[in-house]
Amino acid sequence: MPRKNTSGRGNRDLTVKVKTARGRRISSTRWLQRQLNDPYVKRAQAEGYRGRAAFKILELDEKYRFLVPGARVVDLGCAPGGWLQVAIKRVNALGEKKGKAVGRVLGVDLQEVEPLPGAEIHQLDFMEDDADRQVREWLGGKADVVMSDMAAASSGHKQTDHLRIISLCEAAAYFAFDVLDEGGTFVAKVLAGGAEGELQKLLKQRFNKVANVKPPSSRSDSSEKFVVATGFRGAV
Repeated sequence: MPRKNTSGRGNRDLTVKVKTARGRRISSTRWLQRQLNDPYVKRAQAEGYRGRAAFKILELDEKYRFLVPGARVVDLGCAPGGWLQVAIKRVNALGEKKGKAVGRVLGVDLQEVEPLPGAEIHQLDFMEDDADRQVREWLGGKADVVMSDMAAASSGHKQTDHLRIISLCEAAAYFAFDVLDEGGTFVAKVLAGGAEGELQKLLKQRFNKVANVKPPSSRSDSSEKFVVATGFRGAV
């Protein structure tokens, strides 16, 4: 646990130091120390979110307002469920906001995800041929929002990882084209690295506005950013 400063100088938490245990890689120790001292990790624990990533979608929604009461949302690669938790509250999936429309939240992932009240979660590969049809069937129609915080497994090679996540994001975009209703929104994580041009071109052909954003909760040393495409134009 973080030690408290009892000197009277603001009574703030002291930085947690992590010793490198025998057999543990230095990179693992750095990651653990960063996690222990990350204010968003602490906030996520305090507020009951399944991960710090919840704050990324919260901050994006604060700016672009796509998670509105009554919205139908699909979260691709939804594990561990932090984005689902945010969507459930904001679209009023549990009907807790009286007088507001009740939304739908659908999560899909390759792995099994612990259930969440207010979300319908399925184990599914969204790249399968009939995945879009299956999702529309589960959702009872088309979606207003398709969002993705997916990242390909790291290879340790920066450019390779960049190309992998861009390919994953493009696949998510094509999936969104098949399930989004007109006027819908697509939100996805990408990595800066020079290969985003084709993705940007693709999205600008299908949406009225395309923005690239690095939310405050995204670590400054990370190359991640998020594309927010709004005003889906429908079939072309």
